[in-house]
Amino acid sequence: MAPSLEMGAAASTSSAASRVLSFTSTPRNLLHSPPPLLTKHPHPQVSCFPQKGFSNITHAFLGKALHALCLKGLLQLGTFYTNTLINMYSKFHNIEYARHVFDRMPDRNQASWNNMMSGLVRVGCYGEAMHLFRHMCDCGATPSSYALASLVTACDRSGCMPEGALQIHAYAVKCGLLSDVFAGTSLLHFYGAHSHVSEATKIFQEIDQPNIVSWTSLMVAYADNGYKKEVLNIYHNLRLQEVPFNQNTMSIVIRSCGMLDDRTLGYQILGDVIKSGLDTNISVANSLISMFGDFECVEEASCVFDNMLERDTISWNSMITASAHNGRCEESLGYLVQMRHAQMEINHITISSLLSVCGSVQNLRWGRGLHGLLVKSGLESNVCVCNSLMSMYFQAGNSEDSEFLFHTMPERDLISWNSMMACHAEDGKYSHAMQLLIEMLHTRKPMNYVTFTTALSACNNIEKLKIVHGLLILLGLHHNLIIGNALVTIYGKFGLMAEAQKVHKIMPKKDVVTWNALIGGHANNKEPNVAIKAFNLSREEGVCVNYITVVNLLSACFTSDDLLEHGMPIHAYIIRAGFELDTYIQSSLITMYAQCGDLDTSNYIFYALANKNSSTWNAILSANAHYGPGEEALKLFVTMRNGGVLLDQFSLSVALAIIGNLTVLDEGQQLHSLIIKHGFESNDYVLNATMDMYGKCGEIDDVFKILPQPRNRSQRSWNILISALARHGFFQQAREVFHEMVDMGLRPDHVTFVSLLSACSHGGLVDEGLAYFSSMTDEYGVPTGIEHCTCIIDLLGRAGRLAEAEAFIDKMPVAPNDLVWRSLLAACKIHGNLEVGRRAADRLFELDSLDDSAWVKLKNKVTSFGMGEQFHPQMTQINRKLDELRKIIKEAGYVADTSCSLQDTDEEQKEHNLWNHSERIALAFGLVNSPESSPLRIFKNLRVCGDCHSVFKLLQLSQLSVFPLLPVKIVYIAKPAEKAECYEVI
Repeated sequence: MAPSLEMGAAASTSSAASRVLSFTSTPRNLLHSPPPLLTKHPHPQVSCFPQKGFSNITHAFLGKALHALCLKGLLQLGTFYTNTLINMYSKFHNIEYARHVFDRMPDRNQASWNNMMSGLVRVGCYGEAMHLFRHMCDCGATPSSYALASLVTACDRSGCMPEGALQIHAYAVKCGLLSDVFAGTSLLHFYGAHSHVSEATKIFQEIDQPNIVSWTSLMVAYADNGYKKEVLNIYHNLRLQEVPFNQNTMSIVIRSCGMLDDRTLGYQILGDVIKSGLDTNISVANSLISMFGDFECVEEASCVFDNMLERDTISWNSMITASAHNGRCEESLGYLVQMRHAQMEINHITISSLLSVCGSVQNLRWGRGLHGLLVKSGLESNVCVCNSLMSMYFQAGNSEDSEFLFHTMPERDLISWNSMMACHAEDGKYSHAMQLLIEMLHTRKPMNYVTFTTALSACNNIEKLKIVHGLLILLGLHHNLIIGNALVTIYGKFGLMAEAQKVHKIMPKKDVVTWNALIGGHANNKEPNVAIKAFNLSREEGVCVNYITVVNLLSACFTSDDLLEHGMPIHAYIIRAGFELDTYIQSSLITMYAQCGDLDTSNYIFYALANKNSSTWNAILSANAHYGPGEEALKLFVTMRNGGVLLDQFSLSVALAIIGNLTVLDEGQQLHSLIIKHGFESNDYVLNATMDMYGKCGEIDDVFKILPQPRNRSQRSWNILISALARHGFFQQAREVFHEMVDMGLRPDHVTFVSLLSACSHGGLVDEGLAYFSSMTDEYGVPTGIEHCTCIIDLLGRAGRLAEAEAFIDKMPVAPNDLVWRSLLAACKIHGNLEVGRRAADRLFELDSLDDSAWVKLKNKVTSFGMGEQFHPQMTQINRKLDELRKIIKEAGYVADTSCSLQDTDEEQKEHNLWNHSERIALAFGLVNSPESSPLRIFKNLRVCGDCHSVFKLLQLSQLSVFPLLPVKIVYIAKPAEKAECYEVI
């Protein structure tokens, strides 16, 4: 390199000198005059050469010309001039020339080493810079604080030399340079950037006279590592000391304030910005726009934006992001149009911010338009944009498009893989998510805590959970705080609270999320005492309680005893701690009192609220739907809508569930129309609730009309379809749908097997049902529930295998309830097994019995009847209609099956008792009050007896042929949980 440089410099002497000649117009004087005469040269960069050397040279050709003159011996090149020459070549990125000059220096001083190291860092030769530093130390030279700061920057930017920074730190301590503001600040910035906040704080304390850059670096370290309050504490201290802020300091303060959502302080900071004159600075204004966007104050953000004298791309992106994050889709798109008219550069941040607000059914058309724009702009290959597109399509319910994008991306990063895994997990495609994890492991893709928290959420059985937990231990990620929190949560969901406690115990760090996960796990597993104990322990350890902690505690209360022992004291704590105004806690209080049997207090809390919002309305709606009369809950929904409360997917889904339970089809159809009007028909939760409503109302055709295509069905969609088919007698089709679901890669869950086993029971598919029950736990890892056991008892009982049914009850992993004994008793009655029947009856009498009642909806009013009803005001007309019906079906050949009457009376009384069954009374009431050709739907909360079943069938025949006297269409629908017969009589 040396010969070529000298030859190049010498060869360029004439050409470079000629340019200097023309440039200076005094060539002879420049070439032959001694250096002092250069001071009179007309070119300022030449005239200052004797004092400044090459320091002021701004044109590379002029510097090379002067260097050529030095090589010719016309100018003397001492140590000072050589040092400035090294700096000049570094400045022009001619690092090879700089290194050549440095290597040929006969005498080097400290500045020579420092300039060369700084030059290497400037052009990105970080490894060479560190090698030169070590060589300098070996030669006994001492680097300056500027050089050390430059070397620390090299270690930071290289991304692979953290040990170098540690060596520099040690050297700074040894040489006493740690207190220097330049060296100390650079080390402070390095440790902050690598999340070593405590070390950064220690270094800051060593700096003798920290300047505003030092303070700003400390603020950045705190802000980037989540210590936003510390940033604001520094800000307050600097204000008291009247330290002037620069734009970088103010920007980080504004950003931290926005993240803390402290609006009062935000306006104070705005005042300081205006007072200091920094409001005209672009970076400060951009930060203000982002802060007001975080505050949901889009008007204020817009005001800052509109008053900016100058805007850059970040300004436009900040305004678009503020609008998009506050759900203002069309407004954010308007800024995009203005941005394009202003001919500003549209980058991946612009598009990604806009895509974030298009992830809904209503806004998907805008998202597709943006997709076209980014293709036109050449941004379709940008990995960040592709990730945003994947997220948008999935959130809008287009999982197929999201998956297609993932597989066709030219480049995928870790976010791409994690996002696709999350899409599969949220869509119920757990096997697909796990397959991606396996692929990442096989191809040695980089993984992080997000990868494994997503994988944990995709563990739909204990076996997979144990495997993923083992991988975490193997990879050394099990001590990560977020992963530990996820493990505690997922073990709690599986009911393995002992495992959850083990994970919690060995976690090296715990935060409020950790304790909330543990408390929530105990609450969900109905362990209120242990949940309270965990709560008290967290307070002893100084954990700051938040609203989630309180919500979890409230959800631990299920019974009236829980309410007295825990619920009311928690309510008192809420008031004492000042949580009573929190919306989520208000909603949870409403739910807690209702599920503990005190719906009156729930209603009292709700109506006493000064400010009711969608959350509290949804809470009281759900409370009345689950724990009160369905008709009252439906009235609440109407009141909610008439009051202008914003209806969301939750309120619509609850209303659909109420209608389905009441089997009021007319109201269901009206609500379906409202759902379409508001654009919720494609929302997964609402769609599934609509399908379920039609299924419960006996409209199987309508279920198929709105059923999504197989690849777009969620887990719940499959479950509802299987349930609807089983309820309507399509038993073989229910089995086929189950196998189609499994073939699509979805794992059946608790609900799936309830519907499937019910289909087998009613379809007489005994062996198939037993095989499904066996595979439920062995193959699919679904824990056995009481509902599954009831189905098996019913399955065996209908087949007459009563001994097996009784033996099954003895071996059940869950305690039998009244439904189990009712199923066995009904089977004993059918098959005449008095001995087993007596034992079943004895066990049943030990438990609380349920009401034997029917409901019938007529003229927008639901009327309830119990067995032997005598007090209805229309009882005379009802009895007359019953006599008429009895006469009709007796002429059709009806003979009462008195074995369905369990009372010990004579045959005549038994037949009389049968005609007092609630479903017959409800039918007569409906016939008395219904116009011709109108549908009459009867809802029964218990199993229909065999004789009532026969009566309804005979009425069907009478209506169609022999006795066309019945003016209405009769639809009988039993409560699905009771596995009753269900059929339609026309």
